[in-house]
Amino acid sequence: MSSGEDAAAESDTDARAAAEAAALSELAVRARSEVAAFREIVVRTQAQLVRYAARVLGDLAEAEDVVQDAYVKAYGALAGGQFDGRSRLRTWLYSIVTHTAVDVLRGGQRRRALAKRAASEAGAGWGQSPAGQLPAAEARLALQELGEWLSVLPPEQRIALVLKNIEGHSSREIAEICGCSEGAVEQRLVRARAALHAHENDT
Repeated sequence: MSSGEDAAAESDTDARAAAEAAALSELAVRARSEVAAFREIVVRTQAQLVRYAARVLGDLAEAEDVVQDAYVKAYGALAGGQFDGRSRLRTWLYSIVTHTAVDVLRGGQRRRALAKRAASEAGAGWGQSPAGQLPAAEARLALQELGEWLSVLPPEQRIALVLKNIEGHSSREIAEICGCSEGAVEQRLVRARAALHAHENDT
């Protein structure tokens, strides 16, 4: 592909992203009084948010619970007029999912819940992943391996690394999602990479 074709493809991607952001912004306004508008928001964002939460948590079912909780919070905020539109709606939803996931990662019951779920699923077989992108057995195994790899990191570093290196967000977007400065994001990324490198050398 030529440089001109690359530029055209990038421009087309940017245009689609802008159009999607505008559509979600309009839905956010309508969602203050229309349940159907909020349902459309869920349809447009659910797969991406579940994928992100699963990568952070290392567990698909737990990710679904986190995103469900986040949508409940988001609906209440939209209905109450608390979303001011200064952030893109998708970024705002990422932020709610992030804070909900941090609460889960810090929760003392998490490991026991995961162990109980793994034991119950071992003989029952696997369903299909909600996004329908991969057979659930392979998807869950990959997520568990990712979760184990990232488990040495504090939640803030873990989330910054997933958003940057796996989800592909810019440092500015990550700062907006996490509610911190770009400098703090870069600091978290440096510490996360150093911790993973040290962990790899120790194993």
